[in-house]
Amino acid sequence: MLSRTADHLFWMARYMERAENTARMLDVNYQMSLLPQTAQEAEQGWRSLLGISELTALFGERHAEVSARNVMDFMVSDAGNASSIASCVRAARENARAVRGALTTEVWETQNQTWLEFNRLLASGNFQRDPSSLFEWVKFRSHLSRGVTVGTMLQDEALHFLRIGTFLERADNTARLLDVKFQSLAGDYFGAGAGTAEAQEVDFYHWSAVLRSVSGFEVYRKVYRNVIRPDKVAELLILRPDMPRSLAACMNEVVANLTHVANAQSGETLRRAGRLRSDLQYGRIDEILATGLHAYLTQFLDRVGDLGVGISRDFLVPMAA
Repeated sequence: MLSRTADHLFWMARYMERAENTARMLDVNYQMSLLPQTAQEAEQGWRSLLGISELTALFGERHAEVSARNVMDFMVSDAGNASSIASCVRAARENARAVRGALTTEVWETQNQTWLEFNRLLASGNFQRDPSSLFEWVKFRSHLSRGVTVGTMLQDEALHFLRIGTFLERADNTARLLDVKFQSLAGDYFGAGAGTAEAQEVDFYHWSAVLRSVSGFEVYRKVYRNVIRPDKVAELLILRPDMPRSLAACMNEVVANLTHVANAQSGETLRRAGRLRSDLQYGRIDEILATGLHAYLTQFLDRVGDLGVGISRDFLVPMAA
């Protein structure tokens, strides 16, 4: 496969996954903002959302006040924000258009229709009237995109690069969400004080919101069958390979698909991906919490970033003649 084709497929999938992840976080934060709370608590919630995506500085350049409306406009429709839903949907569509020959008709039409309908929804004012309905629509279109891809495309290199992009982006997002939310909600609980009674007093609705942002609330209740505890939330979203959006599940998919497209120069990248997967496969949540969750997730994000660089170098950048 030509490197430029692999590059477009990889980024098409990443941008669509990023649009869904942004919609998930915005929807949960919007729902939480409707609960009784102080103005400071509400503002901190929106600030943490910007922090997850490393957009605090850019937002400050464009808006003087951190408010629900400003943050949602910035992260939904601002074309100047490369991580906004509008920018991500547009980028996914442009990457798909560049490689239409590598996609089935259904995949291309899904991407193109998503972009067209999204613009119509914004123009209709539906977002201002009911933000949650737009976020649900974005999630549905992302699900549809993945379903059509898996259901209609040949299981060749094109599909593997799409899957690599999807799960690398998902792993990055889940780690960022955990890092920011657990710092703000659990404070110093994780680390030397792991397992103390303090964590049991954390507001149920805040922890359930973290789970709902990754479609994990029902899964948590099915797996653990008890009250929501921070250490169990961390275990579910980091180490459980049967939780679709966990770090372990994402790395299993990345390694499996990397193995299918491996070439002569990708050995080191595949080794690093396998090492990261093994650390998750044989990790224990008590050990992770004892050494510090923030430090662990920071290192994970660095390693995922290195994987992205390695994949780009090995597969996506044209080799010099």
